[in-house]
Amino acid sequence: MADAASRLRSVAEQVLGVPLPVRLRVWDGSQAGPPGAPALVIRNRRALRHMLFKPGELGLARAWVAGDLDIEGDLYGALGAMSGLIWEREDDGRTVLQALRDPAVRRAVRDLLRLAGPPLPPAPPREEVRRPRHLHTRHSDRRAISHHYDVGNDFYELVLGPSMVYSCAYWEDGGTLEGAQRDKLELVSAKLGLTPGQRLLDVGCGWGSMAIHAAREHGVSVVGVTLSQEQAAYARKRVADEGLTDRVEIRVQDYRDVRDGPYDAISSIGMAEHVGSERYLEYARELYGLLKPGGRLLNHQIARRPQGDESAYHVDEFIDAYVFPDGELAPIGTTVTQLERAGFEVRDVESIREHYALTLRRWVANLEAEWPRAMRLAGPGRARVWRLYMAACALAFERNRIGVNQVLAVRTPDSGASGLPLRTRTWN
Repeated sequence: MADAASRLRSVAEQVLGVPLPVRLRVWDGSQAGPPGAPALVIRNRRALRHMLFKPGELGLARAWVAGDLDIEGDLYGALGAMSGLIWEREDDGRTVLQALRDPAVRRAVRDLLRLAGPPLPPAPPREEVRRPRHLHTRHSDRRAISHHYDVGNDFYELVLGPSMVYSCAYWEDGGTLEGAQRDKLELVSAKLGLTPGQRLLDVGCGWGSMAIHAAREHGVSVVGVTLSQEQAAYARKRVADEGLTDRVEIRVQDYRDVRDGPYDAISSIGMAEHVGSERYLEYARELYGLLKPGGRLLNHQIARRPQGDESAYHVDEFIDAYVFPDGELAPIGTTVTQLERAGFEVRDVESIREHYALTLRRWVANLEAEWPRAMRLAGPGRARVWRLYMAACALAFERNRIGVNQVLAVRTPDSGASGLPLRTRTWN
């Protein structure tokens, strides 16, 4: 009988209908596949049971998070090769059910069942979050934010570096991560036209980086709101260390509960992805109501490509279960429309898609450089989640499957005077 690697390769190619582009190395020591290619390592039979009982992306994710599945060699090369077989197969018309109509495929699957061992479904890894989606109540949003951000500030320091900015940086050739994040914060400040004495609301303030930058560099008073207790505690200490407690207030508060407007400007950087399509118009209207006439909103948000049938959109299973519970992405056109429906005048849209790919690759490099410490801080399963999701997202940005945009919108007064320069890219 053939070794396990050869049998698994045969099954995979029968089901997928194409040659497997990665090498397989499995628990019995056998290997199969293209020489020199990155290796998909299947450490034990439980990995197969994860994939059999939950076919598709979620089964693979469970095996990865549990440590039963790994990649040796070029992580990006392996994910890039596999994305065409797993994440991008909706375009080729060949589904698993169609493949199973082939008697040879059915025989291969029966062989896989024998290889997998006892027919009992493994328990999902403890890092998995499964609950009804798209609730977006204050309680459910707090739980979702806590799952992602209350991992431990030391872990985020390791990944993000000293800037503690968890959103797309703004790069120049040969730049550093710290410099690129500083330039992003300054770009946001310039687009908002911040001047001394103004009031800024930073929605989803994270660890306080935008609030501190705006207060220190532009002399504004800032209220930063987050739903994460750990972020707030960290941000308050940073504010105190900078001597800015008279100008920066950090609150654990839902943006829907902010009632001390009007503000001159609002920054929302990497937060709106958590809002959800059902709540997005409410989000836009809340922010519109918190701005004074002539006030500016800078909405920095990840976007997905539009679909022919938008009703068929579904959130990525791995991201929903392990990374951003209840998070949703919308096309940039939808975001602009909702902001306009809320009353905003949208004045500028800048895509910085390639910048996020560069940022994510740097975060992955930081994580891998201190991998043993990362596993101690967050736990092995959570560390594996972050490595996979950041590397996969880097590829998605590079391939234009997702993007990120800065949308500048104004609560234009009845007079029609927006307060923006004629040549907006001068940002003054």
